[in-house]
Amino acid sequence: MTTLDLTGLATRPSQVWGAVRLVPLVRDEPVDDLRLRPQLYGDVAGLVEVGPRHAYVSYIPHGFVATWTGDGMPAAAYGTQLSTDGNSAPADTMGLRFHRRMARRQAKDRLRFLPMHLALEGYLALHFGGPSIAWEEWSQRAIRQGLSPRVEEAYVGAEVRGLADALRIFEIHPNQCGVMVYVADALAAAFAVPHPDDYRALHPTLLQDLYGELIHHYATLMPPVPDFRARIPDAQIRSLAHLRTAVADQEHAWTHFHDTTMATGLLEHAYTWQSVYRMGRFTLSRFLPPFRPKQENHIGEAIADDRGRIAYLKTFRLSENQVRRGHLLSRLAANDWHLADTAADLGIDEAQLGLRLESAGFGHLLRQDVLDGYRKQRRTRTG
Repeated sequence: MTTLDLTGLATRPSQVWGAVRLVPLVRDEPVDDLRLRPQLYGDVAGLVEVGPRHAYVSYIPHGFVATWTGDGMPAAAYGTQLSTDGNSAPADTMGLRFHRRMARRQAKDRLRFLPMHLALEGYLALHFGGPSIAWEEWSQRAIRQGLSPRVEEAYVGAEVRGLADALRIFEIHPNQCGVMVYVADALAAAFAVPHPDDYRALHPTLLQDLYGELIHHYATLMPPVPDFRARIPDAQIRSLAHLRTAVADQEHAWTHFHDTTMATGLLEHAYTWQSVYRMGRFTLSRFLPPFRPKQENHIGEAIADDRGRIAYLKTFRLSENQVRRGHLLSRLAANDWHLADTAADLGIDEAQLGLRLESAGFGHLLRQDVLDGYRKQRRTRTG
């Protein structure tokens, strides 16, 4: 397990619109031998083949195409390609686009992958096979099918109040290669790309990305956030050189505050990483958090070079319910799906664990008579 290192990306002063705060990420040296471009699919549902008998279904408006060079020379970014279909579907039906794999090679130096869905599929596949040992408490469905079907909900960026206006009116900085999106000063997502030209092309896709339940609620219910304005005492300014130094000090103070306070929930925790595809000197990976209840938890995907420098990053903040589900599944797997051992690990009794599983949406994994027994124990304690 390793932390997320954003070396090479520097923060700039934030811009505020209502409850939305955008913090630009800039690079002094762009990554020239890896480029990203969007591949648009339109407003249809996508079905992705992720295994011989497993599929992932979601709203997938676009993919990313990564192009790289093998000799370190600058790579060219191909223009956006719009998907076309000569046979238009009737207006009262839902289109369905089929994708082969989350990441698929298109040429020797090009890879198409589905941004954010690569990370979400990793979360949905968490211990997807179900109980590793057929203990008597588990249902036959759990033994045969595992967690299938596994369902989670998210909101598209267009439904996050204020985000569309913020992305439309905010200034894109010179050398900007990413952004951290906050809603009510809760980190919603981090997004970074190799090159400033890539960011300008992909900036609008933030509105098509998926955001968690907490972020949607904060955008709807929370008041505007304050703008952090720099204040320079004029009594100490005697020349332009003094002013430049004071401005640089204020920028450094903001960067330190952001990186050590606002972004700590993302940057200071260790993640479990899974490599997905090797692209020359770059590696596409996805990562999962340790699922800490009542704390900030992010899943995501990244492309890093051979020195570990992040060239591409996209994250998704889990809701508390999603964290709870991930925590329960992780503890069950750590205890070989033995209910009594898992309950002892969590400091609760077996009936409480069974009811937590039911509350988290996993009640179907337990035999009905076992679940009924847990409910009866609860009534007896409270009666």
